[in-house]
Amino acid sequence: MLLVQFLTESKERRVGILHDNIIRVIKGYATTLDLARAAIATQAGLAQLADTSASAETLDYEDVAKAGRILPPLDHPDAAHCYVTGTGLTHLGSADTRDAMHKKIGGDVETLSDSMKMFRMGVEGGKPAAGTAGVQPEWFYKGDGSIVRATGQDLDMPDFALDGGEEPEIAGLYLIGDDGQPYRLGFAIGNEFSDHVTERQNYLYLAHSKLRNCGVGPALLVGELPAHVEGVSRIYDKSGQVRWEKAFVSGEQNMSHTIANLEYHHFKYGLFNRPGDVHIHFFGTATLSVADNIVVEAGETFEVQSPTFGPALRNKLAVHATPFAKVKTL
Repeated sequence: MLLVQFLTESKERRVGILHDNIIRVIKGYATTLDLARAAIATQAGLAQLADTSASAETLDYEDVAKAGRILPPLDHPDAAHCYVTGTGLTHLGSADTRDAMHKKIGGDVETLSDSMKMFRMGVEGGKPAAGTAGVQPEWFYKGDGSIVRATGQDLDMPDFALDGGEEPEIAGLYLIGDDGQPYRLGFAIGNEFSDHVTERQNYLYLAHSKLRNCGVGPALLVGELPAHVEGVSRIYDKSGQVRWEKAFVSGEQNMSHTIANLEYHHFKYGLFNRPGDVHIHFFGTATLSVADNIVVEAGETFEVQSPTFGPALRNKLAVHATPFAKVKTL
C-alpha cells in the first residue's frame, strides 16, 4: 500500500491511498500522523486502518502534483519534533562496485582509511542474528522537519556550500508511541542531498556537509521493504534534458547491514524515544553523480524514481543567500 499526503484546493490537509495514478481519500484522518496515532491506539495495522477508512472520493495524482499540493508522506505540526538522521557506508552497490569494494577492504585492516574500516566492519558484522546487535554503522544528524521538502519543491542550498549533490536513498518513517516504543510506518524514496566537496576536504566535515535540505516521498510504502529494490537517479538540465542518469539498488540484499540493525543503533538512544516524535531515517546509497564528476547547477532538477515507491521524487536545486551570523551579547 502507498499513502500520500496532500492539500485540497482549499488548502485543507488530507491523506489518501495511492493506486496507479488515483488517490482514494481517507476520511476521519487529515494526516498520516493522525492515522498512525489511531493505528497505535487501536492496535490496528496501518494498512488495515487506512483501507477501512478510505472513502469513495478519488483524485488524480498528476492533477494534485501539477498544482504543487503534494506534501511529504509524513511530517509533524511542530518541525522540532521531527528528527532527520541517517547512516552511511551501508550499501554494496552493483556487482562491479561490490567486487572493487571487496578488493579495497581486503588485506591488512590497519592500511585502510577510516571510511574503508567502517565499511569493512559493516560487511563483517552488520547482519547479526535476529534480536541481537551487530556492528554500529556510521550515523549522522541532518536536521529537523523544517529541512524536508516534498516533490516539486526546491532543494535550497546555502550560498556558502561548495556543492549540492543528490543521494538517492530509502528512508524509514517512524512515530514514537506514548509508551516510548518506536513504530515504523513504512518507507519512502528520498534524496538525502549533501555537500560532497566539503565532505571530501576532510571526513571530519561530514557533519557540516549533511546540514542541508532533503527530499522525501511522494509516497509512503506501508509494510516491509522488499529485499531488492531497483531505481534510477537522474539530473535534468535547465532545458529539461537528461544530463546524467544511473541505476541504483537498495534493500537488504544490496546492503551490508540489516534494516533492524540500523534501526537498533538509532533508537538505542533514549533521546530518540520521546513519545510523539517523528523520525525520518535515511539508510544510505552507493550511487552518486559527484562520483562521475558531475557538478549540479542551480535551476537543474534531481529525479529519484523506483517502481516500488510509485511516482518519482523531483526537486530543483536552488541557492539562497545566507547573512553572516553575528551573535549579540545580552
